[in-house]
Amino acid sequence: MNPSMLGLVQNETVKLLRRRRFLVVVLILAILIPIFTYAQYRSVITTQERMGTTDWRPLLTQQIVDMQNRLASSRLPDEWRDIIKIRIQQQQYYLDHDINPMAPGGPTFARGFMDQTISMFLPMIIVILAVDIVSAELSEGTIKLLLTRPVRRWKVLTSKYITLLLFTSLTVVMTLFMAYSLSGFVFGYSGWDLPVLTGFEVAGGELQTAGAFMLPQWQFLLMQYGLGWFVCLVVGTITFMVSVLIRSAAAGMGVMMAALISGMILTQMASSWESSKYLFVVNLQLTDYLNGTLPPIKGMTLPFSLTVLSIWAVAALIVAYTAFIRRDVTS
Repeated sequence: MNPSMLGLVQNETVKLLRRRRFLVVVLILAILIPIFTYAQYRSVITTQERMGTTDWRPLLTQQIVDMQNRLASSRLPDEWRDIIKIRIQQQQYYLDHDINPMAPGGPTFARGFMDQTISMFLPMIIVILAVDIVSAELSEGTIKLLLTRPVRRWKVLTSKYITLLLFTSLTVVMTLFMAYSLSGFVFGYSGWDLPVLTGFEVAGGELQTAGAFMLPQWQFLLMQYGLGWFVCLVVGTITFMVSVLIRSAAAGMGVMMAALISGMILTQMASSWESSKYLFVVNLQLTDYLNGTLPPIKGMTLPFSLTVLSIWAVAALIVAYTAFIRRDVTS
């Protein structure tokens, strides 16, 4: 990074911090993570009281029985039936091999938190960071002052994108740190070396366990949060494009929120529309591949989803740079 680019990135960092977007993100995490921690704690206590034991084996057995009872319902959609069947096979595999899939501890909570937030909550936080990184200067007219400097437009936009990448990465790291440290007050801080099963594959509606293997939980967390970082990077890049194309930050926020919410809905009914697997919002739940969960559309794999998301990110960057370089900022 040459000195002029470093100076531009420093300038963009100061502006982003001045708008207090990152502070808002930290506050959201600091408020919601304790709420999620308490909700999980109450869920564990309620289940233990209902079962009359703290032993995880009867609890897991009861979960399997409950899911089998759900399968008996004639009103259950076929898509949910397949998901529950896979889940039963997976839980039975844990039980047969004497592995507690949700041993208490801060690392386990951080793992579950990423599973639940990777497709909606974390992307929304990144949208908050990225949505006005360009549009704010376009709407306020400050972009004219920035472009009067003897710096090429592509460098100006690149500095903004690098700043976004830095804060996106910092957000993911902060999420892991806060999820672990805050939940540790309740569940304890041990569990980094607990075995976690991965390598499950789903073929023909059946769970394939031949390739399953155990990893220490800290290695699984690195893989999981790495996938979470990639999802945040893609969503941030697409939001970056929207920020270039739309002057209003509120309108850009609305566009991205609508996309993410529609994606959550599509993943529940995507099997009836096979072409939807090429939409980025249907491919955000990357951690499901680590857990052996049935994908929204049969045939989807981790390499496929990574490829689709990469194409969307590259296309978004091309559109953003083309629009910004050719844009008339005098109007």
